[in-house]
Amino acid sequence: MQETTATREAYGQALVELGRRYSEVVVLDADLSKSTRTALFAGEFPLRFFNLGISEADMMGTAAGLAASGYIPFASTFGVFATGRVYDQIRNSIAYPRLNVKIVATHTGITVGEDGASHQALEDIALMRVLPNMTVVAPADGYQTAQAVKAIAAYNGPVYLRLGRPKVPRVIPPELPFTLGKAQLLRPGRDLTLVAAGIMVGIALEAAALLQAEGLEAAVLNMHTIKPLDGDLLLQQAMRTGAVVTAEEHSIIGGLGGAVAELLGESYPVPVLRAGIRDIFGQSGTPEALMQKYGLTAQALVQLARAAVQMKSQNSKV
Repeated sequence: MQETTATREAYGQALVELGRRYSEVVVLDADLSKSTRTALFAGEFPLRFFNLGISEADMMGTAAGLAASGYIPFASTFGVFATGRVYDQIRNSIAYPRLNVKIVATHTGITVGEDGASHQALEDIALMRVLPNMTVVAPADGYQTAQAVKAIAAYNGPVYLRLGRPKVPRVIPPELPFTLGKAQLLRPGRDLTLVAAGIMVGIALEAAALLQAEGLEAAVLNMHTIKPLDGDLLLQQAMRTGAVVTAEEHSIIGGLGGAVAELLGESYPVPVLRAGIRDIFGQSGTPEALMQKYGLTAQALVQLARAAVQMKSQNSKV
């Protein structure tokens, strides 16, 4: 049976480990500690946990002050609140002075499910990615989340870590190291490259297996760090396969797909097709039904992959 873990659960457990190792790690939450799993840290380190209530802007300002005082603050809430509601505080109090604040958002994307559009963060990567000094990370599974939490704690600077609500399957092998800014080639291929982040990494691997049955060899790139983007590995794969499909549980505008298209458009133009939310809000529904509705399935990626390979073939004939 395949192992499944919610990335938010892995985050809560990793925080406790960090707290045991580093006395300067402190955790802040905005009245959602049970959902974000920061309650695990609060239970063991009550004097280093701060519940700011439903006052997210205050939480970010407090985190900035703690960072300026030498602490390593992890500030957590849902994705829509961790980015949109507090953008001014993040921009001017955290990113601009490059303070060592770790913003960890859970409940991102449409897999928030029945809570609907008001709680489904589909633009958070774009908002964080455009900020100078900000690092943006979207781990693929619970195992990688634990690796990422340790890595961002060791990194000196502001980070946005994007996590989800539901359980996801384990897709990262234990021997594969995690390094900020360095993507992972999970599967080699010659015909096209699937570039994915977060929950879509496992789905991209499923799509690659389906494509193999059709005679197409798809490489799968886990772009866990969306900023800074691993341009070297991306260019290497684009040159090798000649076609790219991106996959993200986020708007196709300004997120992973946008970052990949920007880099390749300037450096090595190849066909790039993007799987993601197409400039619309989400809606209420089960995570499974919403992923199907918005084309975030292995079958949908297979269709885009076929189209990208066809575009590559047509370009070669011109």
